[in-house]
Amino acid sequence: MLTAAENEILTGTQADTPMGEYFRRFWQPVALSEELPEADGAPIQVTVMGEDMVTFRDTEGRVGLVESRCPHRGANMFFGRNEECGLRCVYHGWKFDVTGKAVDLPNVPPGVRMHDTIRIKAYPTREYGDMVWAYMGPPTDNMPEVPCLEFGLLADSKRYVMKQRLECNWVQAMEGDLDTSHFSFLHMPAPGLETTENKDVNSPNRHLEWMRRDGRPKFDLLDHEVGFVAGGARATDGDGELYWRMTQFMLPSHGTGPATVPGETYYGMTLVPITDTSCWMYCYAWNPERDLHDAELAKFKEGHGIMAEIDADYMPVRNRGNDYGIDRDIQKQQTYTGVKGTAEQDIMVQQSQGLIVDRTRENLTATDAAIVHFRRLLIGAATELARDGKEPAAPHNPEAYCTRPGAHVAARSKELEEVLTERFGHPRGRVLA
Repeated sequence: MLTAAENEILTGTQADTPMGEYFRRFWQPVALSEELPEADGAPIQVTVMGEDMVTFRDTEGRVGLVESRCPHRGANMFFGRNEECGLRCVYHGWKFDVTGKAVDLPNVPPGVRMHDTIRIKAYPTREYGDMVWAYMGPPTDNMPEVPCLEFGLLADSKRYVMKQRLECNWVQAMEGDLDTSHFSFLHMPAPGLETTENKDVNSPNRHLEWMRRDGRPKFDLLDHEVGFVAGGARATDGDGELYWRMTQFMLPSHGTGPATVPGETYYGMTLVPITDTSCWMYCYAWNPERDLHDAELAKFKEGHGIMAEIDADYMPVRNRGNDYGIDRDIQKQQTYTGVKGTAEQDIMVQQSQGLIVDRTRENLTATDAAIVHFRRLLIGAATELARDGKEPAAPHNPEAYCTRPGAHVAARSKELEEVLTERFGHPRGRVLA
């Protein structure tokens, strides 16, 4: 368990908090590119780590991210007119470009110094992997690059991206991703239902059966340059092998799905705090070996794996307001939860913990090893930045973010490093050019 003070450090990302300042040293997704489909189109409102902002695509296709408050009289720039390479406040016509520079102050006489000094707060942006990313850290000549997550390096036809809103603190979703032991219960068919027999070691049904039978996977953890990889090993049908599920965690809030076998599509996510009690979960699927086919894309749009079925505002259709569509009869007869969708099952339990979990009341076990490691890593790094001014090294190593997760059956005698090498050709699952 954590102390109340440690929990506050871990979960608080507002400006001037230790974790908030730490997060701001990393590029953060702030929107999907699809939300800004055209030059001079409508701006959108975004809130990231408690900061209310407006993002827009200018005449030349560049994306700006500015504070929502006009520096003249405080009118909201969301209602501004997006025109001729700038966003113009509709109150008195003050206009700003994507860098925050004032390019027109109609009610200020010519020659007045304000024309040169007035700015609106703006953050640098980049587009990568069909997402708009922003760097919200302090101005620096040593600004890092956007992390080279593999999905963003591929052609559009090989990836799919979306986002979904979660009504809880971001840490709850990240800890759920690191907790492979819950698969033995949360996502299972109802007790008593048997999975289909299949002798192929890469059969999803066979993997499901191994997870059902072994609810206490043995965890091993290996640190790398930008985070760590967690491996959970379960017993298989024989004495000589183990079934491994390996998840990548990358600073500050990138996670992956652990179930992919060779040839299948990979899944990952990036969690971005909106406030301390809500967050965006940016999800992406990618296949480096082939284009995603129409049937896959249709599944993603309907909700599949870590991706929930969402409405036009990116809110999960099955949510807290409708009890996630839980069907008690289905819970008795068909599935462990009675809730449709793996993502929705995760969201249900994570949000049921409260808006911010009170971690002083937990009773952890050995299967929580990855969660404990994650907390120590984040709290330690944020504290070192706040107390000692130690800047994180991870954001300046963008190539190290190109990693893969996945499942593998290996000899019981092999340690995690050997399993990773056997599965991915690298002892930490990194993709090498």
